[in-house]
Amino acid sequence: MNAADLGLPVDVPSTALFTDQYELTMLQAALRAGTADRRSVFEVFTRRLPEGRRYGVVAGTGRVLDAVENFRFDAGVLGFLREQGIVDEPTLEWLAGYRFSGDIWGYPEGEVYFPGSPILRVEGSFAECVLLETVILSILNHDSAIAAAASRMSAAAGDRRLIEMGARRTHELAAVASARAAYVGGFEATSDLAAGFRYGIPTVGTSAHAFTLLHDSERDAFRAQIDSLGKGTTLLVDTFDVAEAVRTAVELAGTDLGAVRIDSGDLLLVAHRVRQQLDELGATNTKIVVTSDLDEYAIASLAAAPVDAYGVGTQLVTGSGHPTCSMVYKLVARAESADPKAPLVPVAKKSTGGKTSIGGRKWAARRVDDEGVADAEIIGTGPVPAELADRQLLAELVKGGEVIAREPLDTVRARHIEARAGLPMSAIQLSRGEPVIPTQYV
Repeated sequence: MNAADLGLPVDVPSTALFTDQYELTMLQAALRAGTADRRSVFEVFTRRLPEGRRYGVVAGTGRVLDAVENFRFDAGVLGFLREQGIVDEPTLEWLAGYRFSGDIWGYPEGEVYFPGSPILRVEGSFAECVLLETVILSILNHDSAIAAAASRMSAAAGDRRLIEMGARRTHELAAVASARAAYVGGFEATSDLAAGFRYGIPTVGTSAHAFTLLHDSERDAFRAQIDSLGKGTTLLVDTFDVAEAVRTAVELAGTDLGAVRIDSGDLLLVAHRVRQQLDELGATNTKIVVTSDLDEYAIASLAAAPVDAYGVGTQLVTGSGHPTCSMVYKLVARAESADPKAPLVPVAKKSTGGKTSIGGRKWAARRVDDEGVADAEIIGTGPVPAELADRQLLAELVKGGEVIAREPLDTVRARHIEARAGLPMSAIQLSRGEPVIPTQYV
């Protein structure tokens, strides 16, 4: 689906202050030194995957494009910077006319990545590129972490439906971004109406225990819900006695009851008992939805249970133990002068403790074996080998400051499923392991 096609709001407020102060102080110093206009190349990458993970998922690219477009220093923002003495007047004058006019290349959203993958490459003057560091990293680190968790849960769920329902477990704006990232990673719906409104993600939701407790009896609560939402609704059956609730639900809705939801107890045991009871009552088509602090391991443990859908909240919106991807934004090349024709010089940080980086403007390609299965992530700075020319991963996203690669979210979601399917089968194992394919530099 495409939010723009649906007429949904996709604009966001100014993102200019989603910025660490040192980006502005670097800008001021570079303007004064005459180096701000040097052509520069920044790259986003991660040195390692979260411990035990076998692949990463690129998510948030669409939000990055929105953020870059809306990175504007309006009068209110400039007034704040002036009042606080953050930067001097010449810098404020420069910021007043800020518009990113460079180029951005990146892994298409939904693609998988590995250590060292140049997930995003931002090119332009040092001044215009350095300001985007924080907002780009905050989006990609968060969304990619959620999408990676969602992907693992999706792989564990197989063909069973996944519903994102973590809005009450995170910041209200992060909840919307999380729902979007979860959809990219394989979830089918969200409980969060803001995510549905903003991104066109299917929304679902029926009732909580409070609705049952509001009424004089569980029967009254079920009858009220069925009268309002129809027999195809999902009834929550674990407020009191599950077996009695299931009997009452089928008695009131008949065998056309849409689904029952189980939110507590030994989900494996209860699901088997509920399925048997539903079948004995003739409700053979009634689905079973389970919730209750699920993660990918719990989902996998229920593979043999007669479950039709999972609702996941806390573990999903916190990245299932890994709420960030540790992505960084590093200068990898810059011109020797402000002359537009000046050649680019590779630059790299030298450091101990695993924080080294590799200089040079990079390309990336994924090599596959004779069966078409990925066997290496190849990264280089020179000419692309002929055999990898049609396997390159970076796509042009922004050209001359203009976004050229917005995509419907369903396209992104489908890309992820295809990308994951192209990895070795061990990629979807939940046991801890190294990246499923190696990163090789040429």
